Parts: sequence; structure tokens; C-alpha cells
Amino acid sequence: MANATVREGLKLLHRPDFARLFFAYLITYTGSAMAPIAMAFGVLELTGSARDSSFVIAAPIVAQIVILLIGGAIAGRTSRQKVMVRAELLAATTQFAIAALFLYGVATVPLLAALMMLNGMAIAFFAPSTVGFITQVVDRRDLQAANALLGAARSSATMAGAALAGILVAAFGAGTAIAIDATSFVVSALLLLGIRAKDQHRSEPVSLIEDLKIGWREFTARQWLWAIVLQFGVMMAAIEAVYGLLGPAIARNQMGGAVDWGFIAAASGLGTVAGGLVALRLHVERPMLVASCMCFFFAGTALALSGPAAVALVAAAAFIGGVAGQIFAVLWYTTLQTEIPASMLSRVSAYDHLGSIALAPLGLVVGGVLYEAIGYRPTMLLAAAAIIVPTALVLLVPGVRQLRGRAHP
Repeated sequence: MANATVREGLKLLHRPDFARLFFAYLITYTGSAMAPIAMAFGVLELTGSARDSSFVIAAPIVAQIVILLIGGAIAGRTSRQKVMVRAELLAATTQFAIAALFLYGVATVPLLAALMMLNGMAIAFFAPSTVGFITQVVDRRDLQAANALLGAARSSATMAGAALAGILVAAFGAGTAIAIDATSFVVSALLLLGIRAKDQHRSEPVSLIEDLKIGWREFTARQWLWAIVLQFGVMMAAIEAVYGLLGPAIARNQMGGAVDWGFIAAASGLGTVAGGLVALRLHVERPMLVASCMCFFFAGTALALSGPAAVALVAAAAFIGGVAGQIFAVLWYTTLQTEIPASMLSRVSAYDHLGSIALAPLGLVVGGVLYEAIGYRPTMLLAAAAIIVPTALVLLVPGVRQLRGRAHP
């Protein structure tokens, strides 16, 4: 894309409805970026156990796995916008409750895990709705620019939220950081409520089981789609363990603690901002081939932490991974939105999210157990291998290599 196309993309922010969606992303992801860091350090301070922390962080992912397909089916047959608003309010309620447990000194691992499962249910309803809702806010020709800008909002928020979390946890504790996260969900819900979206393409009313079968047929009919989701199922188990548990544990025990990890996470966020700017200019003929190659860079943070290297080097690896991750995300979502029928987007997206996170709880738990059993260095090297090997294998799939993009009709 030329510079003129970048300027055209940025003009989307002058449209009130897209601007509301953009700032909803910015606000909610700022709070959300704080929560995992605050939760990881909060549980580590509470029990001193990486294994306990892994159970709490895995709880919302388990809930997502159980609920995601239902969330996608409901989003496809009702209003995506209303589903998103209600999901944000549920997330706010659970986060306020978690913050209160920490602030009043009554937090326990079972209580935190239960509340995090409710928070995971909110995500399970929100995530499948989002992919389809973007197509109701912008035109098809603007999808890549919209995905890049929304990705930049999410990335800027991740960078700011991660840095803020490190400072707040170090200064005031986990409760304050999570309370701010809860407030962000409320503000996001109000912004989403004010969007005037285009009419939603809804499927004919059928039973929930039939809805799930239709979505499954759409999902499995595309080789590139299920192959990359299968790759991500393995890869995300490792990434979730690195960023959700092992990285904070290594920072606490081998580095400078929450502030250092906040700096590393912020570098990853800054990388995704840079990746979003690159994606605004990007026009590739084979989007899934390019997107899959980006995944190799995700292993850099795990490899750097296996030393562990100096904080600046780990942050540099996280930055590069962030750039690659954002390019992948923009190409992935734009391809979904242009290749999948509009009425099927939420259901297919639900299978996408489900497959991508299905092994994440196992990755967290196994990561916590291995960390305490064999040490951080072998554990991080295994995590890097779990990213590199499936990425190499997915490049052998013809559909991944050969799919040609239709983002610019």
C-alpha cells in the first residue's frame, strides 16, 4: 500500500462509529493488559507457587473452551453488538470482585480461579462477536485498514497497560491494577453501546446443535483455516505459558521483578504498534504464507528468557515478536472477513478461537510443573520448540502456501 492508502486508512478515525470502536479497543485492552501481570504477581505473592499461579491463569481459558462455540452461535443468531456489551459488563463485575479480594486481603486460589472462569465466559461471548462486528462498522474495502488500526489500538493499550501494571503492582499491589481493569470494561461497554452498526446478516433460525454443525462444516471446508488453527493450538500453549506465567516467574526470581516484566511486556506492545503501521502499508499476494512465516519470530522471547539475557535483549526479542504478531493478526482477520460468508463469521471465528486456545490451559499447567521440576532454562527451550516446530509443519500445507488474498478487490 502507498502512503496515500495509509492516509485513507487513518481517515477511518474521523468516522464516529469506527472511532467509538477504536477507543473501546484502546480502553478495554489497556485494562486487560494489566490484569494478567497483576494476577500472576498477585498469586505469586499470595502463595509463592508458580503452579498455583498457573491454575488461576488457566481458569478463564478453560471457561472459554467450554463456552466459545455457544458464544459464536448466539452471536450469529442475535445481535453481536448486544453480546459484546453484555460480555464487557460481566467482565467488569468479575474484575471488581477479584480486586476486592486482593484489596481486603481475603483472596484464595479457589476464589480467584472461580472468578477468573466467569471472566473467561465473558471473553468467550465477546471474541467471536468482534470479528463479525467489524464488518458491520466498515466497508469491505476498508477491512485491512480497520484491522490494522484496531490492532494498533490493542497494541498501544497492551504496551501502556503492561508498563502501568508493573508500576502499580510494585507500588500498590495487584488489587489496584485489577480495579482499574474492571473500570475499563465499563467504559468500553458504553462506547460500544453508542455505535450505529449496519444490519447484521443472520442465518436462518435452527437448533443450537445444527448451528454448531453448520459452523463446523464451514470451518473444516478450508484447508488453510483448520491447519493454521491446529498450529496455533500447539503454539499458543507455549506462548500463554511464557507470557502468562513463566516470564513473570523468571522476572521475579532471576531479574528485577514486576517492573522488569512490565518493561518487557510493554516492548511487545510497542512492537505490535509498529506492526500495525507496517500492516497499513502491506499488500501481499499470499497472505497466509506470509502470516505463517511471521510465527517463527514468536519464539524469540522464550529463547531470550532461557538465559536469561539482559532485560534490554529480552525486550528487543519481545518487540520483534510483537511486530510479527500484529502483521499475522491483520492478515489473518482480513482473510477471514473476506473469505468467510458474513453470516458464518461468528461461528467460524468461535472454532478459530477454540482451536487456538484449546491447549493453552495444559501449556500453563505443564509450564508451571516443568518450571519447578527441571528449572526455567529447559522449560523455556521446550516452549520455543513448541512454537518453531508446528510453524515449520504448517508451511508444508498447500492451502496455506497457495491461498491468494482478496482484501483489495
